[in-house]
Amino acid sequence: MKYALGFLLLIACCALADTASESSFPKNLNVITRTEWGANPPVAEMKAHKPEFITIHHTGTKQNPGRTVEDKLRGLQKFSQREDQLASGKTKPAWPDVPYHFYISVDGKLAEGRDLKFVGDTNTEYDPTGHLLVTLEGNFQEEKPSDAQMKTTRQLVRFLAKRYKVPASKIGSHKDYAKTACPGENLQMLLPELRDVVKATKTQ
Repeated sequence: MKYALGFLLLIACCALADTASESSFPKNLNVITRTEWGANPPVAEMKAHKPEFITIHHTGTKQNPGRTVEDKLRGLQKFSQREDQLASGKTKPAWPDVPYHFYISVDGKLAEGRDLKFVGDTNTEYDPTGHLLVTLEGNFQEEKPSDAQMKTTRQLVRFLAKRYKVPASKIGSHKDYAKTACPGENLQMLLPELRDVVKATKTQ
């Protein structure tokens, strides 16, 4: 009986921790949590880190407004958690979870990805330790981020920079750290705007 009660208390504590984590986002962000999009648990251990950078990515796939963000995240997690062949011909290893901490769909909806406490993953050579990875849906070599996406991105970057004390100088993109076209020129050119958002927040 004593062990059963202890086990039930452990479950209750974990549930409270999850709720606290999900409720820590400000209401104006309207974050679709892992629970809400139906995330599976990580399939392997992940490395803890201290967030110091905010790094912007794109998915590299064409925007698809006809598919829900919940479905997109479930698909991304399935792809992430298995070994798979990339378009480049390179084989991607199975990752513990989705590689990004946040996903912003073409309609501006924001979904929670990997737990912020853990390092993300990448197919390129840079070490993402300390980087909060934010990806926007689209191939921004060919497309442009939607107004809704950029509005959400500005709100998210402002929140993350304030919460983790990330200076404007540490807000960058994937291509700032690796040989890649990500996040595409049409998004890369908007990075100064995101840095200005953080600079303005610190003067308020």
